[in-house]
Amino acid sequence: MTHVPVLLNEVIESLNIKPDGVYVDLTLGGGGHSYEVLKRLNHQGFLIAFDQDLEAIKYAKEKLRDFNNKIIIHANFKEAKKHLIELGYDQVDGIFMDLGMSSFQIDDSERGFSYMEDGPLDMRMNQNNPLTAEEILNTYSLSDLNNIFKDYGEEPKSYLIAKKIIQNRPLKTTFDLVNITDQYKTGKGHSAKRVFQALRIYLNNEMHVLETVLPKALSLLKKDGVISVLTFHSLEDRIVKHFIKENVEEPYIKGLPTLPKEMPLRYYNKKPILPSELEIRSNPRAKSAKLRAAIKN
Repeated sequence: MTHVPVLLNEVIESLNIKPDGVYVDLTLGGGGHSYEVLKRLNHQGFLIAFDQDLEAIKYAKEKLRDFNNKIIIHANFKEAKKHLIELGYDQVDGIFMDLGMSSFQIDDSERGFSYMEDGPLDMRMNQNNPLTAEEILNTYSLSDLNNIFKDYGEEPKSYLIAKKIIQNRPLKTTFDLVNITDQYKTGKGHSAKRVFQALRIYLNNEMHVLETVLPKALSLLKKDGVISVLTFHSLEDRIVKHFIKENVEEPYIKGLPTLPKEMPLRYYNKKPILPSELEIRSNPRAKSAKLRAAIKN
């Protein structure tokens, strides 16, 4: 399947791209957002893009092959600041992140991200990571599995699913796991959605990395530079929302006078920007997307 970037126009608009500016794509993925940024840059503008997934880099290099004013780095975005400073970019005009899965990652059954296709229980974003979902499911304790499904997937049947997994070890394929979650289906949606999300987030350390990278991104922005973040579930969105809020709104303590001070950021849009019904109909994977952006003071 061709990768369709979510909220593409809205992300590009939020970045307020300067033709000679320097922009950073922390999650290159299929390269859709980077492509649109590069189209708007002149020969003085530059893009630095990061991804920990070698398949994503291979895919994006082909998509971006006609642009010379870019560099693509194989690294987790938590390491981006170090690489940028080494390249001589200690201040940039815009930083953007698309925290969603790329279509080619989901649709490749060998990666193990999809509960709709049978494949190995992998789920690694970085193929150099020695830990896989299979090892987690077959070696972690009942308590640990329960906590992973509950904390990172908000799965209401986390304990029962974890217990059934242990009773049915070893699990080898994604459908082995789906056969278990199907026994505890609640509400709408696929029975395995929350469990797969939880395993992916835990395995790739996604929440901790996001919490780490946001302040680093803020420190790299020039005055009037923009940080723009696209999230796809409530755990990510909560982190981004709180980070922007605490850097925009002055803390208020009831009963104590506060002197006005300039905060590091100002809102681009206080409420999250959501996909239109038209976009959701044409690309159902956009349904849960939220875009939040802020501007450096």
